[in-house]
Amino acid sequence: MVIVITGPTGTGKTELSLFLAKKLKGEIVNADSTQFYKDLNIATNKVTDKKGIVHHLFDIVDITKDYTVFDYQRDARACIADILNRGKTPILVGGSGLYIKAALYNYEFADKEKKDYEGVSNDELYKRLLEVDPDTKIHLNNRVRVISALNYYEANRRPYSEKAKSEKLLYDTLFIGLTAERDILYYKINKRVEMMVEEGLLEEARNIYDSQIRTKAVMTPIGYKELFDYFEGKKDLNECLDLIKQKSRNYAKRQYTWFNNQMNLKWFHVDYENFDNTENDVLEYITNRK
Repeated sequence: MVIVITGPTGTGKTELSLFLAKKLKGEIVNADSTQFYKDLNIATNKVTDKKGIVHHLFDIVDITKDYTVFDYQRDARACIADILNRGKTPILVGGSGLYIKAALYNYEFADKEKKDYEGVSNDELYKRLLEVDPDTKIHLNNRVRVISALNYYEANRRPYSEKAKSEKLLYDTLFIGLTAERDILYYKINKRVEMMVEEGLLEEARNIYDSQIRTKAVMTPIGYKELFDYFEGKKDLNECLDLIKQKSRNYAKRQYTWFNNQMNLKWFHVDYENFDNTENDVLEYITNRK
């Protein structure tokens, strides 16, 4: 059996995964698109104390390089097969839903560059999408999803609207989502940003800024590029930190939307006052399903 621990940022996925790994003879497989990269530690909330648990696909790529969903699909499936063959439990942990689905479903990805359609209007993009996928439910003005659907068609030669119908799980999998009341979650996110500063976020971001590296690995995570204006004297520190908090809250909201639309999760409300309660509830659920 494969176990997935996912949910919005700030819900305790790492802590739960370590607990379950100890109880279920598990090994953890990274499913966070920012934690593959070396030297990105604090803003990505990378695990520091692994408690003796074997971890896979962390710190495997230099920040000067790109690591695609195609790459992850290949590597994650190899990890899952190896872990299962050794009689252990693979536990995928992270908030990057597309990567989780790529690993566990019969997704097909072409190993080629995706188009960004820079300079093409929304109307023209939508017209092109209707030509290859007349049954699309994507809104005209949702440019990101329209482009994603066009790239999906280019890679697979079938409409994006038919993708869900052909999706099949490759493994016996339990999907577990951690959630919390929005006001509590947003408070936790804000406090986590402040904690990151105490842990050395400014120094880590400054090193990245000074390196002049501006790859996707550097510019995607929330917490580095937002501080560049501070280093250049364009904004004060509090402005930049407020922006990190705002973007983190917005990201959590987008994660909820994605998970609810794309994944069939068993949701567990996080007990922040006594996280043991959350851990035991999840463990009981898994035990009863095995």
